Amino acid sequence: MTAPTPDPNAAPLHPAAPPGAEPGSPGTPHPAHAAAHPSEGPGTAHPAPGTAPAPSIHAAASSAHHPAEATAPTTTTAPAPALGGAGPTAPGEAATTPRTTAVGTRTRPRDLWTRARGFLIALAVLLAAGLALAALNSGARHGYLDPRSADPSGSQAVAELLKERGVSTRVVTTAAEAADAAGPDTTLLVTDPDRLGDTQLRDIRTAIDLSGGRTVLLAPSTLSLPALAPGTRTDDDSPAPDANLDPGSTCTLPAATTAGRAATGGGHRYTTGSTGATGCYPSAGHPTLLVLPTGIRGGDTVLLGSEGILLNKTLAKEGNASLALQLLGSRPHLVWYLPSLADGSAEGNGTGEEQSFLDLIPAGWSWALLQLFLAAAVAALWRARRLGPLVTERLPVLVRASEATEGRARLYRRAGARDRAATVLRAASRERLAALVGVPAAQAHDPASLVPAVAARLTAGPPHDPDPATLLFGTTPTSDAALIALVDHLDALEREVRTS
Repeated sequence: MTAPTPDPNAAPLHPAAPPGAEPGSPGTPHPAHAAAHPSEGPGTAHPAPGTAPAPSIHAAASSAHHPAEATAPTTTTAPAPALGGAGPTAPGEAATTPRTTAVGTRTRPRDLWTRARGFLIALAVLLAAGLALAALNSGARHGYLDPRSADPSGSQAVAELLKERGVSTRVVTTAAEAADAAGPDTTLLVTDPDRLGDTQLRDIRTAIDLSGGRTVLLAPSTLSLPALAPGTRTDDDSPAPDANLDPGSTCTLPAATTAGRAATGGGHRYTTGSTGATGCYPSAGHPTLLVLPTGIRGGDTVLLGSEGILLNKTLAKEGNASLALQLLGSRPHLVWYLPSLADGSAEGNGTGEEQSFLDLIPAGWSWALLQLFLAAAVAALWRARRLGPLVTERLPVLVRASEATEGRARLYRRAGARDRAATVLRAASRERLAALVGVPAAQAHDPASLVPAVAARLTAGPPHDPDPATLLFGTTPTSDAALIALVDHLDALEREVRTS
């Protein structure tokens, strides 16, 4: 059996004893004692007119030891008088049975939604904002300089034009593939040299030195120039102010003089000390297109300060298409290298050393973590419960201790556990008798200490007085009558010891 959840407005099942009264004293009858004698004792409530009489008593289990095994009774009481002064229920009227609905502690789904909806809405807004930003950013860089992409930032147009001219285009994503594919009849285009690690830079540099073909580097900066083009540096960190530039009067590169004005500005400007270098499209006195000869005859390296001439959105402007076709179509094969995350340590240090977890986290993660912490603190302040001053609350109903005791006794009766009821009765009697005969409380439940002291206070003795050992430490009653008899004998034993 399981006990229903108690009504928060109902009186507690263990009423407080009057000041100075000890457990089991006449002023506060024990629930098990009330179960055996529902109509005895000064503290027992008597049925009011109109109240249904209590049923016959069966000894119930003590909830002090197993409170969850008892089942709450349904008591039938007379209706309370009306506020207008109406008297009690007439004798012929039927008694009203109030039905108390047990209020469970289980939280309803609606309550959970009410409490959590603010947080969930805020979380949904953050997720939507994050997805929107991710979509915008990915859209801006999707297929960037990819010869298979028709997006404005892609390069499919120039790849199709090269295909019409008989130039094959092969897309690779690792430096090793790019180096293996390079040769005298190949143009190697590196779309993002600054993204390469040390190992990838060495692979591309080997291809430049040994292939004998052309290598085109898009917008290399001081991060990659020392490895790929020694002796060459950028003029400064500021981009070239003009996007569309003229080849310049000192330019001797046929591709540039044929194409004319092109979008090579807006990126880096270069300065070199290498002999035989050809510079075109100057900006502020420094070329934005630089052609460097390599050690093998016929090979060269082209540095482009901007990628504007290769994008779909700008290919048809000025002489961009002509310049792009001549720079990339000088050989029958074009290897288009797009560095990716699959390219080993393309974004790592290139040393082959094992990186820690913190090394793999993108830059700026500490600021993102700080923002999340501040957002959590603001949400906590927003949703936190405001605690006001303590307020004394008046209980809606006051229940007499005797009424609660009688209700508890009915719980015992309904459980039908005479053994536990007898155990509670005997334990209470032993504690009271120990106090009367001077036995320490710690030894109140020890037969060797308590029984001789109680027997010494008895005047008649057996067979007139029952054996104290049997009463206080005997077997479990087998019937309701035996339980009631046990209660009577325990009461008589206490009275005799108290008056002796």
